[in-house]
Amino acid sequence: MRHTRTPMNLPLIGAALVGLGAGALLSYPGWGLALSMLAWSIYHARQFNKVMSWLSREADDMPPEGTGLWGDLLDQLARRRKRAVAREDKLKAVISRFQQSTASLFDAIVIIDRDNNLEWWNKAAETLLGFQDSDRGKSIFNLARDPRFIRYYQKEQYQEPLQLVSPINSHTFLQHQISRFGDGDRVLVSRDVTRLVKLEQTRQDFVANASHELRTPLTVIHGYVETFLEQDLPRPLHRGLSQMQHQTTRMERLVADLLLLSRLEATEHITDLHPVGIQRLIEQIHRDAEELSGDRAHHFQVEIEPGYQLLGQELELHSALSNLVFNAVRYTPGPGEISIRWWVDDKGGHFSVKDSGIGIDPIHIPRLTERFYRVDESRSSASGGTGLGLAIVKHVLMRHGAHLTIKSKTGEGSTFTCHFPPDMVRPVIEAVSN
Repeated sequence: MRHTRTPMNLPLIGAALVGLGAGALLSYPGWGLALSMLAWSIYHARQFNKVMSWLSREADDMPPEGTGLWGDLLDQLARRRKRAVAREDKLKAVISRFQQSTASLFDAIVIIDRDNNLEWWNKAAETLLGFQDSDRGKSIFNLARDPRFIRYYQKEQYQEPLQLVSPINSHTFLQHQISRFGDGDRVLVSRDVTRLVKLEQTRQDFVANASHELRTPLTVIHGYVETFLEQDLPRPLHRGLSQMQHQTTRMERLVADLLLLSRLEATEHITDLHPVGIQRLIEQIHRDAEELSGDRAHHFQVEIEPGYQLLGQELELHSALSNLVFNAVRYTPGPGEISIRWWVDDKGGHFSVKDSGIGIDPIHIPRLTERFYRVDESRSSASGGTGLGLAIVKHVLMRHGAHLTIKSKTGEGSTFTCHFPPDMVRPVIEAVSN
């Protein structure tokens, strides 16, 4: 029912005049005014109580009858309440649909608030991560206690996912991916990748076993070919044996790289770290690179910031850094410029190799670290490369908590830079004699 709005001061003035008039007739105008104001207050108090009682009841209850201003107020409140109920029902339907859809997912979805506390998760999170209703509101660090997950979470570098064993099942492997949204909130998506891990392990075992089995026959063939080449043979036969020697040597390098890559892939992290003299290591690689350059006479520029050691495995670091330097020698026509640099800043240690070689089209850069990926098949084969060098570099750096950046343009050379975290770099403490 619509009510006609009446200015609030008119009923009040009218009640006051009635009270004064009635009191004047009885010769007590003051008492008449006081009694009329008291009646006015009691009436509005009762109307107020009706409104409050109605507001405290269920939203679908009909509003009480009211007159005047209270009728207008009740109409406005009833309309607003009806719209609020409609919006609430709509939101409930959306939330219910969202919960039903996420409950059907096999991936665990967890919403974490800005204070790192668990806010909501779907059914799969209970199966994969072991969350329970009593965990709501607890810190994510109390439930996901793996140090690698904590480092991944706190570094806030979520470009790459993190793969770990499930906290409730050692035979299940989970891939974690975190994204930020809202005002500091995060959503964690955990996916069961056990099948993919097992397939990858099968592939690694096959490659490792096949490579291992190939070593012996290749060694035998290579030895016999060398023995035959030492003999006085006809030129066509000598030429054929020379090609066989070249190809067996290349296959031996390929097998060696496959075995190294399989070993690197076996574990993602190094458990035994040793201080490595980075200056001595780079100087050794520089000497080997000059020998590889040979008659092409590349010009090397070496800049090493002294006084630092790098924590890690020396053989792995030598393999990764030498691969970058030797690639620069192979793909830079002589006499070209090759710059080798090591420096340390607040972001960690950095090793870069810059050349003036043929360069790489930027379209190929995202795939350069894939196994056997070649920008130019004929060019790579002629250089004697196996196609595994940069894959080895990537895995060595991952095991050392580092990463590789590549900058290159066709005809303008390339720059490969290894970035090591600050906790892997230590200053050399020299002994002071008294």
